[in-house]
Amino acid sequence: MRLRMMATVLMCSLLLAVQPAFPQKAGKGKAAPAGPALEDPAMVDPRAREVLQQACDFLKAQQQFSYKAEVNDDQVYHGGKRLQHSFDLEAQVQRPDKLRIAGAGDVINKHFYFDGKTITLYDGNHNVYAVRPAPGDIEGALDKAHRELGLTVALSDLASPALYEHVSRDLHHGLYVGVHNVRGVPCHHLAFDRGRVHLQVWIETGEKPLLRKVILTQKLAEGSPQWTATLTDWNLSPQLDAAVFSFVPPKGAEMIDFAPLRATAPQKSKPAVRKKKGGQS
Repeated sequence: MRLRMMATVLMCSLLLAVQPAFPQKAGKGKAAPAGPALEDPAMVDPRAREVLQQACDFLKAQQQFSYKAEVNDDQVYHGGKRLQHSFDLEAQVQRPDKLRIAGAGDVINKHFYFDGKTITLYDGNHNVYAVRPAPGDIEGALDKAHRELGLTVALSDLASPALYEHVSRDLHHGLYVGVHNVRGVPCHHLAFDRGRVHLQVWIETGEKPLLRKVILTQKLAEGSPQWTATLTDWNLSPQLDAAVFSFVPPKGAEMIDFAPLRATAPQKSKPAVRKKKGGQS
């Protein structure tokens, strides 16, 4: 039986292996980085926190929106050397229960769909896809994808109603840098430290505090790789048909299953993805 390998992520590694757009709290059993273990409010510039809160609240209030992003992703190889791969990303969000994010570039071609009932991941490079039932809201679907499938989708946190909670959790330090331009758009430049990860964000000034750029630096990883996304083409009133969020398999596409998460050390001779008999998931 012919086996196909399918990565259960939208992008080549975001941080080390796979991390969300805004890094989450370290899991149990992981060594804590040097520095304060808990957030010290005195070390987070109040203006930086205020701008971040306004941006998150503004996006949370939008019932539907779309955007594009140009992403550069560092890949570290022998001796801390870095290669940079790029991909273009498109996202459509319709609250409370629809999300589509697609990325294609140097080494990836993957599409994530949530239609309110199921999550689907399509790998265009291998023309395969996997489907799973999901809770009926964006936050629940993303949480299930991460916990049960190990799947993290680039910039998907922007669709979460808990965006500020995700971004602001466990900050060690926050700095308001100033007003700097991103492709001609004046933006508040903010910098935050989370121990292992340094996060920079650029948020548009004015009445629409939209995210325009984000850089994540994995400080403790060999080569200190960076993940950079520049966001463009924001549309806060797109005309989104339900078909946008429904996956239709291309000609010849095969249905396979997501690779199971392993709670213990991997066993030998097991493929990352198992093809189901009769093409069923």
